[in-house]
Amino acid sequence: MQNQKRIVIDYVSPSINCGDFYIKRVVNEIVNVQVHILADGHDVLAANVLFKHEKAKKWRESRMHLVINNEWQSSFQVEKQGFYTYKVEAWVDYALNWQDGLNRKIDDNQHVNSELLEGIDHLKAILNNLNEDDKRYLDHLTTIFADANQYQEAIKEATSKRLHSIFTNNPQKILANSSKEYQVYVDRKKARFSTWYEFFPRSASEQEGIHGTFKDCERLLPRVAKMGFDTLYLPPIHPIGEVNRKGKNNTTTTVEGDVGSTWGIGSQHGGHKAIHPQLGTLDDFKALILKAKAQNIEIAMDYALQAAPDHPWVKMHPEWFKWRPDGTVQYAENPPKKYQDILPIYWESDDYKNLWKACLDILLYWIDCGIYVFRVDNPHTKPFYFWNWIITQVKLKHPDVIFLAEAFTAPKVMQQLAKQGYTQSYTYFTWRNTKHELIEYVEELTKSELREYMQPNFWPNTPDINPFHLQGANESRHIQRYVLAATLSSSIGIYGPVYEYMLSDALLGREEYLNSEKFQYTHYDWTIENKLIAVISKINHIRHENEALQQTNNIKFCHIENENLMAFYKWNNSKTNEILIIISLDAYNAQQGTVQLPLHDLNLQNGAHLEVHDLVTNSRYNWNGEWNFVELHPTLPFHIFKINK
Repeated sequence: MQNQKRIVIDYVSPSINCGDFYIKRVVNEIVNVQVHILADGHDVLAANVLFKHEKAKKWRESRMHLVINNEWQSSFQVEKQGFYTYKVEAWVDYALNWQDGLNRKIDDNQHVNSELLEGIDHLKAILNNLNEDDKRYLDHLTTIFADANQYQEAIKEATSKRLHSIFTNNPQKILANSSKEYQVYVDRKKARFSTWYEFFPRSASEQEGIHGTFKDCERLLPRVAKMGFDTLYLPPIHPIGEVNRKGKNNTTTTVEGDVGSTWGIGSQHGGHKAIHPQLGTLDDFKALILKAKAQNIEIAMDYALQAAPDHPWVKMHPEWFKWRPDGTVQYAENPPKKYQDILPIYWESDDYKNLWKACLDILLYWIDCGIYVFRVDNPHTKPFYFWNWIITQVKLKHPDVIFLAEAFTAPKVMQQLAKQGYTQSYTYFTWRNTKHELIEYVEELTKSELREYMQPNFWPNTPDINPFHLQGANESRHIQRYVLAATLSSSIGIYGPVYEYMLSDALLGREEYLNSEKFQYTHYDWTIENKLIAVISKINHIRHENEALQQTNNIKFCHIENENLMAFYKWNNSKTNEILIIISLDAYNAQQGTVQLPLHDLNLQNGAHLEVHDLVTNSRYNWNGEWNFVELHPTLPFHIFKINK
């Protein structure tokens, strides 16, 4: 038999897969809760969002408000890392229902002596919850409600705002109903806002023909910091397999001196817990971590769960690989790509528990060395539930750890990895070029359910991807792509110095770099300064100074009658920082247009005056009204305006 509860609680959001997965926030962000609440009849309803941190014993409450059509909303702030639990509680508020009915009858000139007597029960029910002043007030009301000679004062007080406030703040919650419980995981701020720079340590040497070391990386830290990057991501630093080692440009034959792919992990020198001997020692790596930290840079490591044929695991744990009848293991493939230097791990091994534990031990080892950011290679080729388990295990002891999923794969696969626990995700930004494509994709990321759990990281290029639009591209195109990534998304990364040096020679007809560093080390003149570096540095510092650019979801695209111009407005939650970005998508010609300001969102009337401050050129302009003219040239194809009202 059903119980007596009358309240229906439906469509609680945000929730992912009806609460099967947690939503994500960073410290001090807001969770906006919406829900459908209804009951039979026309009684007055009330509701709260209840929430608590995993270490708290008591629930905290945030009163919900009816918006329209049985849709209610409220919000709460997450103040520290870890899990919060939240749920919706709703009830028929009989005291407020009594007061509402009283108002209606009095407005209809009905006599309400009987109703006043009924109200005494509602007063007595909450008396013990009140402070002394309110108790005296309710005692007085009890007296006048029962005294017909004080009828006028009684109806005045019975319908007063003070009594309504007392009832609202001290609900009886008779036959209250609750939703199921949902979770939000709260990360540190870097989970939402990060600026990544990637380079190969073996290419860091000052001397041509010499393999780079961690000491060389230390020399480059001031350059990375000056450019405004806070995360330095290093491709795998482990020993590289010698069996089936790849030659330059991914050839299957090698010559003396070929260093192989850094992702072909493992050799006689060790596996995933070892360091390539030419890079330096473990102490050298720890020193690099500390010196980077001193410059507000975190070192991010590559976590690539795969093995070269001579990885120690192959002999020590042959059961972790799938052997064919002829005694070989099929090398990894992602058609048309072939990875003859890599043996895929057999995730269906009967010994999977020990395999999973070994994979966890790798992470814990490097965390103990001071690494708290991991870029994970090809996570979509490993079981989803493995990632859920391993990320959960790491986060239990090390909540600061951040995982970036490198998965340029099917949309639902990318989304599932985010649901299973990945902090950040690579995206399709690399291939979104036109105004329509960019707006459509960002709207999908920020206006759909994805905003609650998939935190994007926009990369204009990677060692794996030399996009066609950057091959042979001019300076203006490189500026455009960086500005788009850095302002549309709060997390961004580039592979350098290839990007800022505009090195884009490609394999014919392929989105791959010619003479790719994946298979060889390269000598760079790291002292070069150019305009693109100056622009990147300026943008990165603007991002660090403006909260509106430190989040992704608060964005609104503005109308502008030119397909080569894109404009969008961004703001922080308190709207104390508001930014307007206008970008030309034409790398060769000047473009003009008239941008429509979002006056409602800016809380401005048409004809209102405001100042826009160009944060790049430090120019200031006075704008009036809804429509304003802009002109952009390839030499500096964007504006980042701070709005001053």
